[in-house]
Order: sequence, then C-alpha cells, then structure tokens
Amino acid sequence: MIQAVGLTSNPRKALPPAVDDVSFEARAGRVTVLLGASGAGKTTVLRLMLELQQGRGLTYFRGRPLHRIAHPSREVGVLLGDVPGHPSRTVRGHLRMLCAATGVPVRRADEVLEVVGLVSLRDERLGTLSRGMDRRLGLACALLADPHTLVLDAPADGLSSRENRWLHGMLRAHADQGGTVLTTTADPKEAARTADQVVTLKEGRLVADQDAADFARTRLRPRVAVRSPHAARLAALLTKEARTAHCSVEVVQEDGNRLSVYGSTCAHVGEAAFRHGILIHQLADETGDMGSSAVLAAAVGVVGAEAHVEASATADCTESDTDADTDDSFDNPAEAEAATEVDSEGEVEDADTTPPTPAPSPSLPSPRAADALSALPPPISVRSAPSPLRPLRYELRRAAGISTGFLTGAAVLVVSALTAVLLARVGHTPQARLLAAWPAQLPLPPAALGAGLLGALAFGDEFRHPALAADRGTVPRRLGMLTAKLVVAAFTALLLAFLAIGCNAEVLYLLYGREFAKVPGDWLALTASWFGLVVGCAWAGVLAAGVFRSTTAGLAAVLAVPVAVVPLVQAAAGNTSVRNAAGLSVRLREVLLVQWPFGGERYLSAAVRLVAQPVGWALALSLTTLLCAYLYTTLRSRVR
Repeated sequence: MIQAVGLTSNPRKALPPAVDDVSFEARAGRVTVLLGASGAGKTTVLRLMLELQQGRGLTYFRGRPLHRIAHPSREVGVLLGDVPGHPSRTVRGHLRMLCAATGVPVRRADEVLEVVGLVSLRDERLGTLSRGMDRRLGLACALLADPHTLVLDAPADGLSSRENRWLHGMLRAHADQGGTVLTTTADPKEAARTADQVVTLKEGRLVADQDAADFARTRLRPRVAVRSPHAARLAALLTKEARTAHCSVEVVQEDGNRLSVYGSTCAHVGEAAFRHGILIHQLADETGDMGSSAVLAAAVGVVGAEAHVEASATADCTESDTDADTDDSFDNPAEAEAATEVDSEGEVEDADTTPPTPAPSPSLPSPRAADALSALPPPISVRSAPSPLRPLRYELRRAAGISTGFLTGAAVLVVSALTAVLLARVGHTPQARLLAAWPAQLPLPPAALGAGLLGALAFGDEFRHPALAADRGTVPRRLGMLTAKLVVAAFTALLLAFLAIGCNAEVLYLLYGREFAKVPGDWLALTASWFGLVVGCAWAGVLAAGVFRSTTAGLAAVLAVPVAVVPLVQAAAGNTSVRNAAGLSVRLREVLLVQWPFGGERYLSAAVRLVAQPVGWALALSLTTLLCAYLYTTLRSRVR
C-alpha cells in the first residue's frame, strides 16, 4: 500500500509549484492510475514519492518511507523515462549487471526477458532499441528484484494496442497477487478501462480520487462519432432538430469531415441523415474525453485522436465482419469491441478488406507471441544474504560488459610500444625509462595515463549512464561500491603495467636486440615503484571521478599530480625527505625494541624510500585529499 500525504514541490521562482498538496492512497491488490494532461504534475508526483526531487510531504510504502527501507529495489520497482544504461551494453548484460547489484540470481535476467518478450533481442545493444522495446526493458528492470510495488511512469508509451493489452494484463496479474501498482497516463479512456482507482490531477492539484466505475460515470462523456462529406450540413440539421425537440444535444465539428455528437444516439443521427439524403462514412458510439471535447482532447494530450479512435460499440451502427476475427484474439467481447480501430480516412477496418498481415521480423516478438507470454516471472523464493562480494560482482560485470576498457587498454599498449621505439631511436634514455616508455618531457607514461583513464571511467560512466540511479535519483555512494571499484581498478592497473613493460621489452628486442631489452640491476625497487605509480594513478582517477562526477575531472586530477602537486612538494620539502627516510627502519627498531622478522627491515626501507620520493609524496597526498573529499560528500548526501 502506498500512502502519499501533502506532496508539494518547491516553488519555481515566480511560478507556482508544479505539485501542490497532493494526497492519495494506492491500495494493495488494485491498479491505481494518475491521470492528467501533459504538465499536470504526474511525473513530479512520482519523483517526490521516490525522494528523487526535493519538496514537502511524506510517502509511505507499506508503512515505511523509502529511505528507511534496507533494500528499496526489493520493495519498489521503478520505471521513469528511458532505461539509463550504457548504449553499448547488451540487453542481457544490462540485466545481469543489475542482478549482481541487487543480489538476485543471474537466471532472473532470463526469466524477466521471457516475460517481457525480449528473448530474441537479448544480444542487442541498448542504443539500438526502439521506444517500445526500451519500455519493455524498463519494465523488466522494474520486475527484476520481484518487488511488491510497481511505480511506472507512462509504461504504455511507444507500445502498440496489442502490447498495451498485454501490459495491462501483466499489471493486473501483479495486483491480483497482492501487489500494488501505480501508473500514469494522459488518456482518460485508458484509465477507465484498465484501472481500479483513478487519481485525476490538473495543474499540479488533485481534482478527483475515484473508483474506475465512478470515474467513467462522472468524468467521461459518451458521444456519437460521425464522418460524412457533408459534415457541416449534417451538423446544422442536427442542431436545428435538437432545438425544435427541446433536446440537450451538442454537435462539435472536428477537423475535416468529422463530427462529435453529444447527447444523442447512433439511431437518431442515422435516421436524420437518411431522411435528408446525407451520405455517412462512419457512425459509431464512442466514449468521449472529459469536458468539452474540442478543448480537452488537446488538454489530455491524445496524439492523433482524429486519426485513430477506438470504437466501443460499433456493432449497432456499422455492418462488418470483424467479430469473427476479434473473438479469436481477445478473451471477452468488451475487449474485442474496444479494439476496433478507425483508419485515418474515418472508415471502419473490415476483415474482408484488411490486407494480409506481413510475417513478423525474426528479431522482434510476433503479436500473438506477445499475447502468449506468461503473466509474471516466478517469484524469488530464497534471497541471498548481503555479501561484501556483491559490489565486486557488479563492478566486474560493469567493466567487462562493454568494450571501452579493452579498447583503451589496447590503445595504451600500442602507444607505449611506439613511444619506447622512438626513445630507443633517439638514444640517451635511461633503461628504466625506456622500458616504461616514459620520456622526460611527458608528466606520466602512457600506461599510467591509461590506468588513470580507466579508473576515471569506473565512476564517470556511473554518472553518465546511471543504471543504479533509476530508483534513487543519484549514483549510490556506498563504501562497498568504492572498495569494489578500487580493487578492480588496481587489478586492471597492475595488468596494464605488466603488459606494457612486457610489450615494450619484446618490441625493443625484436627491433634493436638484447641490449635495449635488458633488465636493470635494481629491478625489484623499480618494479615496486612502477606498480605503485600506475595503481596510484588509477585510484586517483576513481576518487576524482567519484567526487566531481565526471570522467574528464578524474583524468584531470591524474594529470594534476605530476604537473601541479609534485612541484609543490619539491618546493616545500626539497630533498630532505629521502635523506631522513634512509634510517627510518633502524630508528623504529630502536624505539620499539622489536626485531623485524624475515628481513622486514629491507622491505620497510624500500617502501619508505618509494613513498618518500616527490612523486610518491604527491600521489599519496592527492589520494588522501580525494578520499577525504569522497567521504565528506558521502556523509553530506546521507544527511540530506
């Protein structure tokens, strides 16, 4: 059950708030629809309920606000706008990544894909999906964690009429199992046909909160739709007869040759046209829009209402053979009548004149296959306990699900090898710098820059394509996620550093012989320094991108360490740090009166000398500052 009390958005300068004091309840086991025109505040209400937008008011999901729920995705399934995923990620890979984040089994991704009819598109990229397929994927993401409540913003947008019936059938099945469903729409006829409760909004205020039957009786107007080449003459005739008979009949002439007659019947309009010899192309009972049809048809935002109208009772006014076909496609006659469509010329589509339906594309689900889909995915009977490996699994799937990291690594290796060849050709380069492909004119070697870029992408892609922010509004800043990103970034940096040295040595050996590829004598200290530099750059990119929410800012922070921080450290400390660190291990042993086991003095001295270098000091200082800034922003967001 959802209880929304006093939802009010913050005022917008001189304009009134988009939502003002909206309160309603969406009970379990029922489908509740927020109805309103474009700009009525439907999406703003949902964002206020989900705490994605600042404002006033309270919303309780089964008695608890969303920020008090330990696992929000297991309580509320959300669909707001397009699916926020990387366009290069596959449909199946995106769902499996979310499975790792929410802690549900990986097979759940295949189950929801089968329910929403995207099994044949599981290997398609997100950037290639149509609007309707994107809505299906968003629905799959909402159902992934088997939530009790579904909050969907215009879920039928981009779907065909048959897909709409499938969607509403699935939402009905979820409600029949005891779940709560809250959706939005701008079509009053759709709300009356699919909802148990209709909450009407207008200009950010609550207009009505009614059952579907009361809404259909009080807010919708029946009308007779007429198409005739002599529409103006027929309108004048009907108006004249209504005045003579003192009947309350309203005739509204729509665009072209279409009339909407309120307060009359098909029989009366047809008889009047027959008596005066007026040709009729269409005559059908319809369920009209709220209020005056000419004004409110545009207000509710029904796109192409004049070109595509759903007839509700055409059997009494038109003679066609569509009944035989509709009986096979729908479960009850009411749906068959509601599905009869009128083409752009106003003529009812007849089964005898309808062209044969082309065979469906093999990459898309056929219409009848969509109707045959199972109503809901099977429930999750056993949920895994919270595990510290869950963020790590998510990060691994996120990094390996797209080709950006692999392409970046390949480009870094190629640039590093070319740089090493150029340095060997020029000559006068120390062997350590030659193997690392680090010219003295560059602030960092290509491998360190590549590691920093990959680290910055770890958080930069989260903010650019916020797959985890669909129901939170922002990328979560949990320490578990930060730890997972740091671990994966360190592993990637170590692998990149090792491959760069190996590729450089092999290329130098092939082109110039063994002399240019020999290993320096102090290789152990140099290797530690090399790995420390590359991992430090990767961590700096991760932390800076997490603080500044941008990949560019993360890479800029990596470049700022040798360009700006190292000169400051050199100017402040000079070369005294290296001399003071020379006997640190001996002095620690004299103070602590403890003998270092297994030759620990040597390793401690090497680590101290490594950190005591200007680049080491600068990198350590930068990482400490970025980590403190990240923790500060995390605590500030939690307080808010």
